This record gives sequence, structure tokens and C-alpha cells, in this order.
Amino acid sequence: MLAFVLTTNPVYWLILGVGLVLSLVAAGRVKSTFARWSQVRARSGIRGAQVAQAILQAHGIHDVRVEPVAGSLTDHYDPSSKTLRLSEPVYHSDSIAALGVAAHEVGHAIQHATRYAPLNFRSAWVPVAGIGSGLGEVLVVIGLFMAGGGGSMLVAWIGLALFATTTVFTVVTLPVEFDASRRAMATLEQSRVLAADELPGARSVLNAAAMTYIAAAAVSLMQLLWWLFQILGSQRRDD
Repeated sequence: MLAFVLTTNPVYWLILGVGLVLSLVAAGRVKSTFARWSQVRARSGIRGAQVAQAILQAHGIHDVRVEPVAGSLTDHYDPSSKTLRLSEPVYHSDSIAALGVAAHEVGHAIQHATRYAPLNFRSAWVPVAGIGSGLGEVLVVIGLFMAGGGGSMLVAWIGLALFATTTVFTVVTLPVEFDASRRAMATLEQSRVLAADELPGARSVLNAAAMTYIAAAAVSLMQLLWWLFQILGSQRRDD
């Protein structure tokens, strides 16, 4: 019964609703900004894959592969295999948007090569967050249900701790992504791959992408606080 009350509480659904809106707005902004600057070709005429290779070589990184991957906005760096995967619209394009995204992903490869602490932590935290994402909220609800019947709150607290691992992951992702964008903009400017009047376009694309990570962290934090208040409230009622 308690589980039903929790999942039908209007405040909980409000939090999810706000999270959904934030996520949709952020995703929409990324797509619209990327689409806009994808139509503007960089005067250098260099393609995304070429920019990635050039930046890697300039930083003395010769063991990272650059390869295309299907889809749009599927760009990522895989530290486990040292592979930088660029979506086909980025890999083959010489647009301002493509060069900005390519440079950003190379930023992650540079982080890996220089042992950037937040990236190392995030990579090691992935399996932990995966477990927390799957079990956290389930155990909180079970624990609150048991406590409502006179049982211990231990299961609920364990569930909250597990869910917190996902929040930690989303928060740690912020400095990782911001630093990669900072490195990207500095590299694009110093190498003159983009002219001074082209840099704002690349910055707009990267700033829009950053909003998706901010939204994810905000939503996870709101959910964590919600469950914390539910547990504390249940304890006060039992006392």
C-alpha cells in the first residue's frame, strides 16, 4: 500500500515531469543548435576526422583510433579501447558544428592520456552506478513498505545509498564534460582550425550539449532528495 502511495504522490510525479521537461528542452536545444551550425562550413575546409587526428598528433597521442559510428550525436570516446568514435555527420563534415564536436571528443582522449582525475573516477564508477540505477529506487520502496509494517529502515537506506551512486555519476560528469569543452575551444583557437568569428558557433554547440548533462544531474539530485525526505518522514512517523 505504501509503495502505491509513493508512486502516485503528485510531488513525485511533478519531479519526474520537471525532469522530463528539462531533458526534452536540453535535447531540443542540442539538436537545433547542431543543425544550425552544421549548415555553416568552416573556411579551413578540414573535416571532423582530420581535426581529431591532427589534435591527437599535436598532443603526442598516437595510440587512439578515430573511426565513424552510425547515428547522429552519437560521438564518444571509449577509454577502455582507446577509440574515438565520431558520428558520420561529424566524421565526414567540415562544418563548424562538426569541428567543435570532434575537438570536444578529442578533449576526452587528452584527459585519458594525462590521467585527468575526474575522468578516471567516472570510468571506474560506471559499474557501481549501473548497479545503483537498477536497484536503488526499488529497494527504497521495498524498505519503506517494510518499515510501514513495523520493520527496519535498513533496506530503504541501502536503496538510497545505491541510488546516490547514480547521482554521484551525473555530478562527476559535469567537470569532465566542461573540461573537455574548454580544451576543445582552446585547441580550435590556438590551431586556427576555426577563425575568430567562427569560434562562437562551435562554443554554442558545446554549451548546448553541456545543458543535457546539467539537466541529468539536476533531475538525479531532485529524485535523491525526494527519497531522502520520504525515508526521514517515515522514521519520524515511526518515532
